[in-house]
Amino acid sequence: MSLYGALNIGVAGLSANSAALSATSSNIANVNTVGYKTQNANFETFLNTSGLVGNASAGVSAVISQDVATQGLPTSTSSPTDLSISGSGFFVVATGTTTAANQEFTRAGSFSPDENGNLKNAAGLYLMGYPLDSLGNVPTNTSSLSVVNISSLSGKASPTDSLGMQANLQSSATAVGTYVAGQMTSGAVTADFQRTINVYDSLGGSQPLTFSFVKTGANAWAYETSYAGSAGNLSSANPISTGTVTFNSDGTLKNVNGAAPASGKFNVTIPWAASTGLVPQTISVDLGAVNGTSGLTQFDAASSLKGSSPNGSPFGAITGVQVAKDGTVTALFSNGLSQDVYKIPIATFTNPDGLGQVNGNAYIATKSSGAASVNLASTGSAGSITAQSLEGSTVDLATEFTNLITTQRAYSASARIITTADQMLQQLEQLPTN
Repeated sequence: MSLYGALNIGVAGLSANSAALSATSSNIANVNTVGYKTQNANFETFLNTSGLVGNASAGVSAVISQDVATQGLPTSTSSPTDLSISGSGFFVVATGTTTAANQEFTRAGSFSPDENGNLKNAAGLYLMGYPLDSLGNVPTNTSSLSVVNISSLSGKASPTDSLGMQANLQSSATAVGTYVAGQMTSGAVTADFQRTINVYDSLGGSQPLTFSFVKTGANAWAYETSYAGSAGNLSSANPISTGTVTFNSDGTLKNVNGAAPASGKFNVTIPWAASTGLVPQTISVDLGAVNGTSGLTQFDAASSLKGSSPNGSPFGAITGVQVAKDGTVTALFSNGLSQDVYKIPIATFTNPDGLGQVNGNAYIATKSSGAASVNLASTGSAGSITAQSLEGSTVDLATEFTNLITTQRAYSASARIITTADQMLQQLEQLPTN
């Protein structure tokens, strides 16, 4: 090996250790960066042989790699849109909200809504997900990813479609001599018991329904349901339903409307007028179990309503979101309702360490990594999603400070190679020529 070769080896050492210093510096600077993966400097030798066995000079170079597959420790947060992945995979993100935006991958899940409600992380990358239909189904075309927007729903209401009633009808009430359906509503017959219960229409409005009962015989009663609001809201006149209720001799419910088999239920259909913007609404009214006392009873006590349980809810504004382990994004409303709006997928790779690093602590697919396999969270090799959690950096400061010292020493040693070779060359130049 010549002195000039020693100089080149010294230069190679300076270059390799400079690269190692850069990797270590990057690690230290990103010790608090969410989802950051430690960079490693891998040194390798390269030989310059002269053809003689054992006569070779060994240079050095540094290859910088990132340990992408290693997971950082999760840290709890208070934001419901801070997300971390437990297991393999990456969030699919986009550089913008348009279809022309580039698709990238990251584990930095510090997402928060922008001014339009689109979720983006601290690097400005937008979270991608599957928009769900009204039944919560993922699109048939699983390539149909779009930016997750948590304010696309302004609110939600739920119409009443079932109503339970718990009441007692006084058994000692005097039966009417004759009764024709509709006479309680018209006032021709006075009801023995009458109560108004509010239900909800499909627009979240509260609507009053009046239930009237009159005794028609031993253990036999008639009922009428009428709409107690403005008559103009209906396309037909009251009452909107009529029927009969019978009881057993022990005061328990026997049957409603003479159904076979016996049943404690009947349907009420509200014929909304077209001017209301509503369609006819059918409500299943449950008077309780047959031969039981859970609903309507007939005992010799004052007629009274013990309770009613209509479902449905008024209009409610969106108040927040929650994300489940399977990636389901659920919108929460002020009226207690909820709706699944997105499904966040997870992208996995055959060789995640082969991904190409780009700005924003994100990656792109390369030949070395293989193509992305996008699946729902918690399926196949894809990990699960944890809300109110962020993945920490994988940097170990103690290790990095140690690397900093050893790299500095190696750099100084490489510089010493150059100065020593230079001194030897100077001595060579000073040899007498005669």
